[in-house]
Amino acid sequence: MGNRTRILIIAAVLVIAAVAVGLYAFFGGESGVASEVISAPTLAVNTPVPTTEAAVSTVEASATDEATAEAAAATSGGVIFNIVPEESQVSFALSEVLMGNPTNVVGITDQVAGQLLVDLANPAATQIGTIRINVRTLATDSDMRNRAIRRAILQSDQDQFEFAEFSNIELSDLPASVTIGEPFTFNITGDFTLRSITNRVTFAARVTPVSETELSGTASTVVQRALYELTIPNAPGVANVSEDVTLEITFVARAES
Repeated sequence: MGNRTRILIIAAVLVIAAVAVGLYAFFGGESGVASEVISAPTLAVNTPVPTTEAAVSTVEASATDEATAEAAAATSGGVIFNIVPEESQVSFALSEVLMGNPTNVVGITDQVAGQLLVDLANPAATQIGTIRINVRTLATDSDMRNRAIRRAILQSDQDQFEFAEFSNIELSDLPASVTIGEPFTFNITGDFTLRSITNRVTFAARVTPVSETELSGTASTVVQRALYELTIPNAPGVANVSEDVTLEITFVARAES
């Protein structure tokens, strides 16, 4: 067997292996079943520092003590709101060419949880706790694509990558006052962690206080796949996947009773 023949055989084996990996990513993999009911850490409520020497401290709620969180919220003058998963969703959107056709890809999950502290009389005191999303449950209009996302892209079939989190949140451009039934806009900046990779990201938010006990809103941003080392497996018919990915949360949150 000549050297040229050996090279051709090796090249053919490598091509077959690459195609096999791509096909496995699309056809193999675990189902998108969550390992647990979605939840998020209890919001650590920061209250204004008292001026009396008897109590010069910042009251913070324990991540496991909801009673403490409620007490701190009451001290701050705000109300704790919980995101309602059944009425909320997180989505991603990007573009690709599928079998020669330009395609918009949208993945959605309702597995999102988090808490907000809101004082309608003092919007500047608003606080947002850690937002947690189960990315294993993201679903598009294609089962094959869903398996590729879980197996090879987000790798969310692995327990250590099942959840994404948005934490260490800061708010800016909040209005001086809000009115029930009227939307307002502001910016939310925090650490967005996906696949154990964290980047500082800013979402543009639009929120409506539906009533004193209910909020609804959306927040969105655009990130680049490279920031989270998200590579697309080689698969027949898939090409030109966009680098930009739009992330969006649409939520309903209700006050704790």
